[in-house]
Amino acid sequence: MSRSSAGWTNWGGTASCTPHRLSTPQSTDELAADVRAAADRGDAVKPVGAGHSFSEIAVAPNVQVDLSGLHGISDVDAARKRVTLGAGTRLHQIPALLEPLGLAMANLGDIDQQTIAGATSTGTHGTGGAFGGLSTQIRGVTLVDGTGQVRTIGENDPDLKAAALGLGALGILTDITLELVDAFAIEAVEEPGDADATIDGFLDRVATVDHYEFYWFPHTSCTLTKTNTRLPASTPASGPGAVRRYVDDELLSNSLFRLLCGLAAAQPRLVPTINQVSGRALSARTYADRSDKVFVSNRDVRFREMEYALPLDAVPDALHELRSVIDRRRHRVSFPVEVRAAAADDLLLSTASGRATGYIAVHRYHRDAVADAQGYFRDVEDIMTAHDGRPHWGKMHTRDADYLRRAYPRFDDFLAVRDRFDPERTFDNPYLRTTLGD
Repeated sequence: MSRSSAGWTNWGGTASCTPHRLSTPQSTDELAADVRAAADRGDAVKPVGAGHSFSEIAVAPNVQVDLSGLHGISDVDAARKRVTLGAGTRLHQIPALLEPLGLAMANLGDIDQQTIAGATSTGTHGTGGAFGGLSTQIRGVTLVDGTGQVRTIGENDPDLKAAALGLGALGILTDITLELVDAFAIEAVEEPGDADATIDGFLDRVATVDHYEFYWFPHTSCTLTKTNTRLPASTPASGPGAVRRYVDDELLSNSLFRLLCGLAAAQPRLVPTINQVSGRALSARTYADRSDKVFVSNRDVRFREMEYALPLDAVPDALHELRSVIDRRRHRVSFPVEVRAAAADDLLLSTASGRATGYIAVHRYHRDAVADAQGYFRDVEDIMTAHDGRPHWGKMHTRDADYLRRAYPRFDDFLAVRDRFDPERTFDNPYLRTTLGD
C-alpha cells in the first residue's frame, strides 16, 4: 500500500529527505503495481532499508519504498546450501534462520543492522584475504525494474554481475538467493600493537590469517589487532565471562567511548591525550563463539564514515601518509581508523572488482564540528584517490561519474544494463546522477 510519508533521516545524520509517499509492499506483485503507478506519474522511486548508509544513496525524491514487509526465508535448497530471503530481512535476523539448517553466511561485516538488500546493493563487506563481500554470496535475485516488470535473474544470467551489487539503480530487489557454508565457529584473538609494526606487517597477516583487521588510534602509536580463525561449529564458546564481555563491549566500547567522544567534541585540544590514555588501556583477550557473534560488534555511538578500497599492496603507504597528514594538518580525530581486506571478485561495481583489496575506513563523531570533519574527510580522500581508491558506495565521498569510470573498467557495462532495466530512470536520485552520470 502507499500512503503519505513523514521525513526520513539516516542513522548517521548525513542524509535526509521528505518523500511525497511511502510504499510498504507485502508482496512482489504489490511492489510491481506501486512502481508501475509511480512510473506512469513520472515519480522517482527509491527503496530504503535500515538507513545505515552514510552516503545519500537511499534519498527518495518522490516515493520511498519500505521493504520490511518482505522478510524471512521463502525457499531452501539444502543440497546446494542455498536459501532465498526476502529483501527486507535484517542481517541480524539471518543467523537464527540459518541455525536449524546447520548453515551460515561465509563472511559478515561488523555491523548487522542493515537489510540484506541494502547491504549487498551498497557493497557491504567484512574482512579476509580469501573472502569476498556479501554480494559475492548471491546466486540469484528477483527485482522489479523501472517499468514495473518482475525479473528473475539466475546465477547463469550475465546480468547478475550487475544486479548483485546494483546500487538500487537497476530495480528494487524483492528476494535474494544466497550460497551459504556449513555453520562454523571462530576463535578471535585481540591484541594491542605498535602502529609501525602493525601497518608494515599488514600484508603478511592478511596472507596468512582467515580474517584479519586492525584499528589505529590517531595521535598515538597504538593499534588493536583482531585475528579471527575459523573452527568447526562444534567448538564450545569460550573466553571472558558475561560480566567481562559486558564491561569490554558495552561499558568501555560504547558508554565510556560515547562520553569521551562528547568531551573531545567540546574540547578538541584534549583529543590526543584522550587517545593516548585509551590506546594504552587496551588489553589482549581471546574468545570463541558462533561465527556471527564474533564477526559482529555492537556499535551504538553515532558517527560519520568514509571508507576507500585500495589495491591491497597500497594500504601500508596510504596509512603512513594518513598518519602524516593528521599530524601536519592538526586534525583532532577521536575515532580509530579501521583497516581490513577482501579478495578480488568479478562484480561490475564491487569495490574489489578485479583486484585484491584493502579497506581504510575513517570516522568522525556525529557531533564533531562540521568544518573540522569535512577538512579531515577531504584530506583523507585526497590520499585515497592518489592510490586509485574506490569509495564505498554506502559511505561518504565526493567522487563523480568521470572519476568512477576511470576506477571501474566495466563501468559502462553497468550503465548498459541500467539502460535496459530502467530506461526512464524511475529509480534515479541526486546521488546516482552524480555517481553514474545524468
